[in-house]
Amino acid sequence: MVKSRKRKIDDIVIAVVCFLFVLICLLPMVNIFARSLSSSQAMINNRVSFWPVEFTLESYYYVLKDSAFVRSLWWTGILTLICTVVSLVITTLASYPLIYDDLKGRKFYNGMMLMTMYFSAGTIPNYLLMKQLDLLDNPLVLIIPNCLSIFNMIILRSFFADVPVSLRESAQLDGAGPVNVLLRVYLPLSKPVMATLALFYAVGRWNGFSDALMYISNPKYAPIQLKLYQIINNRSSIEIGAQEGFATPTASEGLKAASVMFATVPILLIYPWLQRYFIAGVTLGAIKE
Repeated sequence: MVKSRKRKIDDIVIAVVCFLFVLICLLPMVNIFARSLSSSQAMINNRVSFWPVEFTLESYYYVLKDSAFVRSLWWTGILTLICTVVSLVITTLASYPLIYDDLKGRKFYNGMMLMTMYFSAGTIPNYLLMKQLDLLDNPLVLIIPNCLSIFNMIILRSFFADVPVSLRESAQLDGAGPVNVLLRVYLPLSKPVMATLALFYAVGRWNGFSDALMYISNPKYAPIQLKLYQIINNRSSIEIGAQEGFATPTASEGLKAASVMFATVPILLIYPWLQRYFIAGVTLGAIKE
């Protein structure tokens, strides 16, 4: 009885600490949301904290009226979907062969892949490489260079290695080849880890802007984070600035806050759909019998 009561108190303390931690993490987002719904005059007078002052939707109206921002939002969604699918396919193809002990050069391939985690050519050599490959101002430059994460590949390889070999051998006795074994045995068992890696790849691509900043100059291929970077640095479209009619840079804080919300909320909506898989995926290998 004493142990049960003590355990209950410990659970309550942990729950309270987790709640406070989440609340602290959400405070900046709540402040941005409040600023996006407040009037420009209230923000100029610095009267906005965690609740909208002089409620208005003008900032959202101007953001949605900017065709370049909306086009960038749609393009980023399509780009994120393509990158996630391509990355999962390549990660699977890179991980699956490495679980076969009879693969020739298996240790060499593992070593070469791990080496890329610790050594990198650098920014300038990467830029020169993209230039030689004629990928500058090409949407493929946002897909190909980051289509494989070695860290994610190791996670998936470890999961495949934990699948009982007897399942693979049973499928092989029934006449299944390596491709059929992958499609009929490993992938159906890999939903949690695949969902987790999909979330990692999607969030990474949605939040990425440094590659677009270096390699993309055509506004047509600018992802939403690059567009947001330009807006935050007061390089938003002339159309929005003229319609807002703001004379001072501080008056466009509502526009910036609304842009941040548009660039953040879509990727947050993915979490509830993948939550049940994500919890299982991040704890893979944590408990060994």
